[in-house]
This record gives sequence, structure tokens and C-alpha cells, in this order.
Amino acid sequence: MADALSVGAGALPAAAGPLPVGGDSLPLATGSLPLATRFLPELRRALPRLAEGLLVTVEATVLGAALALVLAYVLGLLSRSARLPVRGGARLVVEFFRGTSLYVQLFWLFFALPMVGFRLEPLACAVLALGLNYGAYGAEVVRGAVAAVPRPQTEAAIALGMGAGLRLRRVVLPQAHALMVAPFKNLLVQLLKATPLLSLVTVPDLTFQIDQLRSATGATAASYLLLLGLYFGMAVVLSLLMNALERAAKARLGQEGGA
Repeated sequence: MADALSVGAGALPAAAGPLPVGGDSLPLATGSLPLATRFLPELRRALPRLAEGLLVTVEATVLGAALALVLAYVLGLLSRSARLPVRGGARLVVEFFRGTSLYVQLFWLFFALPMVGFRLEPLACAVLALGLNYGAYGAEVVRGAVAAVPRPQTEAAIALGMGAGLRLRRVVLPQAHALMVAPFKNLLVQLLKATPLLSLVTVPDLTFQIDQLRSATGATAASYLLLLGLYFGMAVVLSLLMNALERAAKARLGQEGGA
């Protein structure tokens, strides 16, 4: 009986395993590993995907800005038309796209437009939504800049026998361009900052890829801090480019350079 008890007592610690000393012998959980151990190796593996996402973000920004610029000039100049139907139609379009959410516009193009027979690729929906929304804001920049050109400049062009198109091209717009660049810079940076919405319609942009990295590592703070840094870097580059354009536009008019 004593032998059985001794055997049973000796078997109990063996079954339970050695007791930890100060917790050091317990296996480390994944969540307790240092950030560098978990995040940095996965970041290195994800670099090609992040580069692709960055390229998609830049592509959407450039294409959306190009569409917005065209619409801004068209709607801005039509808003100054002497014909009421033309001016009223342009104002209606501008106020509609300025007065509705970019989020809703993007979702409508992606989810609702196919219901009426038109289906666009996700990136095309994103570019169209960005172009329409920021083009409406840009139209107000164009309209205001053209209106700010001194009236005697136009009167002098009329006295020289210039037609309306020639006056606009040779006298009004060169002066208005210098006034447009700074507001356009703000709109361009705002457009860039709106591109994270693209991930909501399955566009594999930079935000989408960073979110995949966050899911794989669980490092939420580090992942989104990286995203903040990348967007800040792109915004700085865009600001420097637009500052250079502003200086060039003012130099052509013999004015002092921009910021």
C-alpha cells in the first residue's frame, strides 16, 4: 500500500511537469513577443505589396486630379457664362457635387450604378468620384480667380480688338493662373488624403495593403504610424511641386515668387 502511494505521489509531479521558476519556463505567447520580432520581418515580406499599393494610390491621385482639373476649368468658366441656362446648369452641377459626400458618391458609383446597367472597374469608380467631387470645388477656384483679374485688363484687350476667346487665353487666364495655384495645392493635398476611401471599394491601395499588414502582425499602432508617415511624405512632395508651379506662374507675370 505504501509502495502504491509512493508511486502515485511520484507520478503526480511527472504528469504535471516541472513547476515554472519565476514564469521563465512558460512558453511565450505570440502577443508578448517584441514588436521588432513580429512586425519588422513581416514588413520586409510585405514591401512588394506596399510598393504596389503606393503605386495604386499615386495613380488614383494623379488621374483624379487630372479629371478634377479639366472639370474645374469647364465648370468654372461656364459658371461665368452670360447665358442663364448654361450658367445655371453649371452652378447646379457644382453645388450638387460639393453638397454631397464623397463617400456616398463613391459608394453610389460602385454599388448603385451597376443596377442601372453600367459597371465600372473599382479604380475607375474611385477616379471618377475623386474627379467629380474635387472638380466641383476647383470650379469655384477658377471662377473666383477669373473674377479677380482687374476689369481694366479686359477692357484694354477689348480696345485692342481681341475676341472673347483670345482675351481669355492671352489676358485673363495667364493672370488668373497665378491666383489659382495656391488653392489648387490645398485641393490636391485634400484629394490625396481622401484616397484611403478607395480601400472600401476593393481597390488595393496603400491603405488596403497596410491594413493587411496590421492583420498579419497585430501591430496596429506601428502599421498606422507607417501609413501616416507615407501619406505625410506624399503630401510634402505634392506641396513642393505646387510651390514650384506657383513661383513659375508669378515669375511669368513679373511678380515675386510664391511660398
